[in-house]
Amino acid sequence: MSRISYPTDLRTQARTRALCLALVAGLAAPAMAQDKTSFREHSGVLPDGTSWLIRVPANWNGRLLRDLDFASFIHVPGYAPRYDDLLARGYAFAGLARHPLRLWQYDPQREILNLETVQDTFTKLEREPDMVLQYGCSGGGLDSLASAEVYPDKIDGSVVLAAHTPVWIMNSFLDGWFAMKTLLGADFEAQGLGQASELTVVGLPNAGAGGDRNLDAIRAAWKSAIENAGKTSEGRARLALAFALGQWSPWLVEGTDLPDTADTAAMADMVLKSAMRIASNVGGTSRLLFENAASGQQLSSNESVDYAAFYANAAPAMKQLVEALYDEAGLDLQADIATINAEPRIAASDYALDFWAADGRTTTGELEVPAIRIHMLGDWAIPYSLMQGYEELVEQAGTTDLYRQALVQGTGHCEFMAAESSVIVEILADRVTTGIWPETTSGALNTAATALETGSVPRFIDHGDWRVDAYNRPWTPAQ
Repeated sequence: MSRISYPTDLRTQARTRALCLALVAGLAAPAMAQDKTSFREHSGVLPDGTSWLIRVPANWNGRLLRDLDFASFIHVPGYAPRYDDLLARGYAFAGLARHPLRLWQYDPQREILNLETVQDTFTKLEREPDMVLQYGCSGGGLDSLASAEVYPDKIDGSVVLAAHTPVWIMNSFLDGWFAMKTLLGADFEAQGLGQASELTVVGLPNAGAGGDRNLDAIRAAWKSAIENAGKTSEGRARLALAFALGQWSPWLVEGTDLPDTADTAAMADMVLKSAMRIASNVGGTSRLLFENAASGQQLSSNESVDYAAFYANAAPAMKQLVEALYDEAGLDLQADIATINAEPRIAASDYALDFWAADGRTTTGELEVPAIRIHMLGDWAIPYSLMQGYEELVEQAGTTDLYRQALVQGTGHCEFMAAESSVIVEILADRVTTGIWPETTSGALNTAATALETGSVPRFIDHGDWRVDAYNRPWTPAQ
């Protein structure tokens, strides 16, 4: 259905009344956005219960952004400025709300097909867009990448913000949590805080699933173990090692500044605060979401992992920190890595891997249309290193001319500035139109984003010492 918002001035009221008559013929009346951009709006619910929303600004430039989260997040403070800015620039949006049963029935393939349905609805209600760009953050970022690879027929390009890829992210999280459990468990027991077995990493209980321990008890045990580790130089060194092995950023706390990497004490403090920040997401953010999608089966594994090789791949900034902290604590770094390597391993379910291997549910780097991707260094929900891993797949697939990416110096998840979001949309539109990428170095992106005058400050940076030697956990269905 379509919804009408009524302006108050008489001239606009008259125009609105005329458009209301036209609504019978399938047109929609203008509404007013918070930033005074007028738009036509349509909304409804798909057969599977997914809500959808379309907005077309009065100054529509003929370009449509197709977004997983538009109907859910249009009024969310962290997202609205990005939407408002793009609407004001003439971009229309067609998007969804995340399904209320998504925690138990998550399927990016279905989300992409639903987006295609809403795109068809847009064409029926308005007209065929001149350009369609898939746009999304987090799960929406996966939808963007997967659309660009295996569902490219209805889009011209993809804008990718803070994308996850389920098997990748769960393996990256598994490595760090597995290392923490191995290295912190003995002192956790020695201090009388509990049994090391209480530091659960996988096989987490679902809500209502019963079991001896609930998720809150597991989180509480982990917080105690991390707090205990933070009290000693040995514990702080081992926390840093776990972060390095997982290829996680040490800077995951909103409202904090990134320390100078040469300041060992400040960096160690940040690692501790970051470990506490993610202790509410034991085993990795969205683990239950991804496992529930595969009938509760485990999708991450470390059966063949050599953690010495993984340490060699750590970002230079993290290796510098780990080695300084191990020297201060008088610990043997190689001995601790050997201890981790000696631990019994965790196997993935073939059923889960088969589920996530399907079209739309993972990524391979085999792009069919251009895509541009950004990620924040301090994203607590999705390690920034996944982005580098995808870049490596793109190089292997020979699709580098279709791909660009950039790192943002910020914390939080999907908390990009309007300047950062809008500039990559404009750059991708330029690439689609001309067939040539504008310059996408961090400096060029900051300059172009500033020129857009969004009222926000862009924060693009070079990877520098945050670039890992190689991403540890790429996974494709062929593996």
